[in-house]
Amino acid sequence: MDNDTMGHRSEILATLIKKSNLKQRVFDNTFTAFNLLKECLHEMNAEFDDELEGKLDKRVRIDYRDRGKYEAQIQIAGEMLIFTMHTNVFDFDPSHAVLGEEYVREERDRSYCGVINIYNFLADSFRYNRNEDEGYLIGRLFINSEGAFFVEGRMKTPYGYRQFGAERIDRTSIISVLESAIEFAFDFDLLVPPYSSVSRATVDQFNTKMENSKFRTGKRLGVEFEDGK
Repeated sequence: MDNDTMGHRSEILATLIKKSNLKQRVFDNTFTAFNLLKECLHEMNAEFDDELEGKLDKRVRIDYRDRGKYEAQIQIAGEMLIFTMHTNVFDFDPSHAVLGEEYVREERDRSYCGVINIYNFLADSFRYNRNEDEGYLIGRLFINSEGAFFVEGRMKTPYGYRQFGAERIDRTSIISVLESAIEFAFDFDLLVPPYSSVSRATVDQFNTKMENSKFRTGKRLGVEFEDGK
């Protein structure tokens, strides 16, 4: 093996070791945070049940479900929040504002993050199997190898949660993010769709789906909804 080949091999191995170990730490931190998020959701479910005992119509549901290793949901009345952890580790597009943060400029590898997505659906979409109904990504939680995090999305979160490197993920910050997601879901009301979008129906919709509750529904049907930091 000549010197050039040995040099390339050494570079490959060094990069493999560095990036693999880095991404594994990111994954471990994100997975730990996601399991803590599940614990917090379970606790919030029990606390809501206790605090609302006798104050809610019995038909109003508050229900937490663990949907697997990387997914969880909580239904609160007519709202469904679904939390998913992506199994891959991501870097950011060069145009993303996070790369301009001083915390990342000091050490470029800090930009590698795991992602926990927060989606808002109508609970009835699942209850009535309305598979064409739309949910919305209302927030994303990014976590790096040092446990630093930031939140991106429409939810109202403390200012520090949007400044990468200002905070480390813990129980307090997770509860704050969960409460912000729930508050946003309640404020993000279901609107009547434009008349033009529902003015026609097919025979198949009536013959195979039978009732109006099966027609496609979304909180902002016909209205563009963009995610933003």
